[in-house]
Amino acid sequence: MSKQECRNETSEEENKYSSIYSDKHACFPHFQLLTLVPKFPVFRSFIWDTDSHLKSPEERKLVRKLDFALLTIGCVGFFLKYLDQTNLTNAYVSGMQEDLKMFGNQYTYANAAYTVAYAIMQIPSTLIIQKIRPSYWLAAMEVGWGVFTMAQAGLTNYGQLYAFRFLIGLFESSFFPCMLYVLGSWYTKTELAKRTAIFHMTAPLGSAFSGYLQAAVYENLNGHHGIAGWRWLYLVCGCMTVPVGIATFLFYPDVPHNTRVWYLNDEEIRLSLDRVAKAGKAAPAKITFSTFHRVAKRWIVRIQLRRKQLLRHLAQGRKLLRRRPEYHPDGDEPDLCVLRRVDYTENRFAWVLIPLVYGLIPNGILAAWPKSVPLKEFAFLTDGVQLMTAIFYTWANEVCSDDNEERALVVSSMNGFQYAVAAWLPVVIFPQTEAPSFRRGYPATFAFVIAAIVVVVITQLLVIREKRQKARAVDRAAAVGREVERVDYQSKNPTPTISDVAHNLSGESV
Repeated sequence: MSKQECRNETSEEENKYSSIYSDKHACFPHFQLLTLVPKFPVFRSFIWDTDSHLKSPEERKLVRKLDFALLTIGCVGFFLKYLDQTNLTNAYVSGMQEDLKMFGNQYTYANAAYTVAYAIMQIPSTLIIQKIRPSYWLAAMEVGWGVFTMAQAGLTNYGQLYAFRFLIGLFESSFFPCMLYVLGSWYTKTELAKRTAIFHMTAPLGSAFSGYLQAAVYENLNGHHGIAGWRWLYLVCGCMTVPVGIATFLFYPDVPHNTRVWYLNDEEIRLSLDRVAKAGKAAPAKITFSTFHRVAKRWIVRIQLRRKQLLRHLAQGRKLLRRRPEYHPDGDEPDLCVLRRVDYTENRFAWVLIPLVYGLIPNGILAAWPKSVPLKEFAFLTDGVQLMTAIFYTWANEVCSDDNEERALVVSSMNGFQYAVAAWLPVVIFPQTEAPSFRRGYPATFAFVIAAIVVVVITQLLVIREKRQKARAVDRAAAVGREVERVDYQSKNPTPTISDVAHNLSGESV
């Protein structure tokens, strides 16, 4: 290559990739001493995706479309899910208890029916969307839970309530794991944590809004057309949910490998496939019994289940505190600024470990239960264990990115297992008879923090080991490829022997 050709090619590369050092720069020895100055990050890179200034206009447009569709549908749907869960409590205290004669443990049984159904359908839901488009499945589930939410307005006894809560649990169970799976299918490492955090942040909004909705409905609709206020509450919530199901059918983009959504053109679909390929995300494959056997043997499944279970336990004490007026815990939900930093560094391990290590302080204070009220308030207000929930699911999505079926099973099983354990463990370690000190609960929670730290460190070590094994496998495959090429070349261009040389020389002399 001539010097002028090298200079021309280098100029083209600099214009196209201004922050990437190319082998062509070797043509200029002095250039190796200068680091190419990256394009200056625009304002949106400071408040949103940190690599936004490195993306092409087409890629930024694609991400905006995905944000509009996925985050809008996901956030509104998750908001309505928690609105429905909280509405059972609001309806119970607004007349349901008297109308349905629920004077024993019927309220607890209704919650248990929902929790059991919700846990049962976690894993099947992510397997179903490997066969059925997520837009079809989730739309049907949302319409189903909207219809049965409205049907609760016609309850006449608590037996019907058990049945309806069980069915609503089945319908709602698909939304959370399927949404996380689809988010992990579209977004890259620098994008996923923020989107997962925004999705999570709508849960407390739904719980908080439920009280205002209940008050407004009870004040303005109670007794209208002879219908009690708590029945109107379910009618209003159902009417809010069904349109979201219709919107899901129309706008949900499914996953990159099978999307047919109308607002993405062929070039954008190809760009999406290129993005996920560069991110190392595997394409969906056929699910067989061998798939379950293969995934069950993987270390990540066992680790993620234990890790998510521990984090669920850590949150139980704080949830109990919400029922006590003297404490007002805050900060459970992920801070978007923190999650932006998580995406920027792409280091999930550190951002999980740091809050856990800090969590030893407030949880240790609660385990000791000192006499100082300010010290206990400090512990309640600064225990930010729940901050890691969005990061956990982001990490799981990425660790399993090279196996689509494993990723689907891990994400759904994490959520399902936590609901299964949460149905009974808080009753054992946080009995109300031990309030407010909970002599079993808080020491157990402190132990869970220690165990979670150990599990997280083990997870990181196993991730590092697996990456090294894959790198060695790639090197071996490359070495084998080079050897095959060498043998093939030698077979086509054999090295001349001494007799061949002598024969050629004798022929020339003649």
